[in-house]
Amino acid sequence: MSDTLHIIGGGMAGSEAAWQAANAGITVVIHEMRPKVGTFAHQTGLLGEMVCSNSFRSDDNEQNAVGLLHWEMRTANGLIMATAEKHRLPAGGALAVDRDPFAQSVTNALIAHPNVTVEYNEIKELPDTGHWIIATGPLTSGALAEAIAAETGAEALAFFDAIAPIVYADSINMEKAWMQSRYDKGETEEERTAYLNCPMDRDTYEAFIDALLSSDKTEFREGETAGYFDGCLPIEVMAERGRETLRFGPMKPVGLTNPHQPDVKAYAVVQLRRDNKLGTLYNIVGFQTKMKHGAQADVFKMIPGLEDARFARLGGIHRNSFINSPTLLDDQMRLRNRPNIRFAGQITGVEGYVESAAMGLLAGRMATAEIKGEEISTPPNTTAMGALITHITGGAEAKTFQPMNVNFGLFPPVEGLKSGRRGRKDRYKAYTDRAKQDWQAWLES
Repeated sequence: MSDTLHIIGGGMAGSEAAWQAANAGITVVIHEMRPKVGTFAHQTGLLGEMVCSNSFRSDDNEQNAVGLLHWEMRTANGLIMATAEKHRLPAGGALAVDRDPFAQSVTNALIAHPNVTVEYNEIKELPDTGHWIIATGPLTSGALAEAIAAETGAEALAFFDAIAPIVYADSINMEKAWMQSRYDKGETEEERTAYLNCPMDRDTYEAFIDALLSSDKTEFREGETAGYFDGCLPIEVMAERGRETLRFGPMKPVGLTNPHQPDVKAYAVVQLRRDNKLGTLYNIVGFQTKMKHGAQADVFKMIPGLEDARFARLGGIHRNSFINSPTLLDDQMRLRNRPNIRFAGQITGVEGYVESAAMGLLAGRMATAEIKGEEISTPPNTTAMGALITHITGGAEAKTFQPMNVNFGLFPPVEGLKSGRRGRKDRYKAYTDRAKQDWQAWLES
């Protein structure tokens, strides 16, 4: 059997898996169908292209589970985290990146690696022999998705993801909008002014909700049911759950003071986050949408400060696929029926860029150990990586399995700590302290 590791898909998971294996001395071939075969959401053929957002979310590794996952990946020489740091943008306590240079850097690093080859071709069948990782993400090609469904005996589960629009900065009216991170969070002035804010009074908010609810929206094809991942709900779907939902979600006005009217408290606030280093593009935070393009421009221009907005990209919706990992994968992320194949990334049922890259990191290390004839254990479930892989390979209830972000609910409790809201800060710190110790021990082993 060949000692080459083949990876299908050059997104977050595939790129990270390739980096980990190549650095361990394994010959790696990445099979990427883009740009020859495009997808609804991708714009380029670059590896590690970011689609739905430019944010890796919170970077706090003491109070936040995804921040802890950042820390674990950094200590494991993760390509995605190191590249994100190189192209970091001000975003308060979040880790946001300049997406195009980020993807270009990921691509350059892998192409330059002596153990990595990139082949731009579409893999349509499940391979019978060799060492393979399928990291095709949520936009797996139709032919390969059919092959996976045929092998697993059931159609891949599916949900729908929506993309937020991006606005040209010079089209935003700064006489109405202002720069401020919520609660002035950040260590530098640039971080404390990382977000652009557009305020709404009550009448404007109510009119905006009416327009959202009555707008023309993309309809699903016959036979499709619209299941959404809760972390990426279209804004109009949130509005349908109650008129005040957005005011307590992405449009909450707390922690912000309008310098144009410091004595007037906004009823709701729309935030935009810088999308590139130049500061020429901003994406509307939490404004994923399935509205038709014509309706989007009309509705979003109702936002104070965006009356004359020009859009670099409008929002959209696309179908995502994932497998029922708890029934199909073993604890080494191998397909039980075909153990020469591993799965990694969003297709396994983790949600988010960081979680996808993390599962790629583990799959790459596990495949490396197997090729070298070594044994590697699953990280303990007290770590962020271990909690995720335990969840998708047996910890979750198979009948109700849905995409999941990393969160402290996946971790085993730390004994002797207070429960409830008052003890949360100490509890989360105890989770992260334990995780860091256990993760370091796993790496060293």
